Amino acid sequence: NRLRPKALAPPWWEYFHFRLIQVLVDSETNLTLAPFSNTHFQIPISTTPVNQNQNQNQNPSKYVIAFRDTIAQKDSRSQDYKLDLRVIRNSLHTSSRFHIAVQAVQSIVHNYGPSDIWLAGHSLGSAIALTIERDMVIKMGIHLETYLFNPPFASLPIEKIKNEKLKHGIRFAHSVVKAGLAAAVKSQRPESPHKSDHFTILSEWVPYLFVNPSDPICSEYVGYFQHREKMVAIGAEEIERIATQNSIRSIISTAIGNDSEPSHLLPSAFVTVNSSPSPDFKRAHGIDQWWKPDLQCNFKLYQF
Repeated sequence: NRLRPKALAPPWWEYFHFRLIQVLVDSETNLTLAPFSNTHFQIPISTTPVNQNQNQNQNPSKYVIAFRDTIAQKDSRSQDYKLDLRVIRNSLHTSSRFHIAVQAVQSIVHNYGPSDIWLAGHSLGSAIALTIERDMVIKMGIHLETYLFNPPFASLPIEKIKNEKLKHGIRFAHSVVKAGLAAAVKSQRPESPHKSDHFTILSEWVPYLFVNPSDPICSEYVGYFQHREKMVAIGAEEIERIATQNSIRSIISTAIGNDSEPSHLLPSAFVTVNSSPSPDFKRAHGIDQWWKPDLQCNFKLYQF
């Protein structure tokens, strides 16, 4: 939301030889989604891939489509806050901003091919990127390399509990309840055959998640993936297989006849956790934490 010479983003993409080629605008609200973030960047020459897990000989993307976080400015915050609520209600896919973003992504994929394109986003922007790519994987079989910074996880912040035994007990009970409710609803309202396959289809796509355990917005991803491993270790794999695909909200929605799939639940991901001290919410949630030179991280691949 800054213009040159105060803009912070341009020096970063220019350093890596990217150039801005388009800014997306939400036509319904006449809001610029992000002057220097909700954009396509074109790269004219090769650079070193940012992904540590990639083969160093692999070519980086030629295009990055990045989506910004909520901006607390008077002319945009009300619309952004409404989208934040849509994330919680799992209805982001019904917003005008989502449809504009989908059209932009599909257009550039059609013109240049999926192998040359990366998606990226921070917080609300990562929720948009995740929902777009999830939809494209299921409906079109298109896998775009996706980087999600502080992606929202719509759930109670169980990860904030310090007592590990209590935390695991709550997660175990939560999984049992979800699996039981999902089975009960399925017996009364059989889900569509396509819906039951979606999680399996998504398991072949591995997005890159960057999360901070001190950030209540994204910290549940840490526990979500770790808990799956613990459930397998104690022999409760079948319970967790059902529970990990459902949220309480999606189960209730299905029970009343409205099919709903929680878009934030992922079968597979390469998760990077910031283990550096984060004394307050601003530091734990801010995008700037990920480019600090003294950043301490742990990372792990989780596969369904």
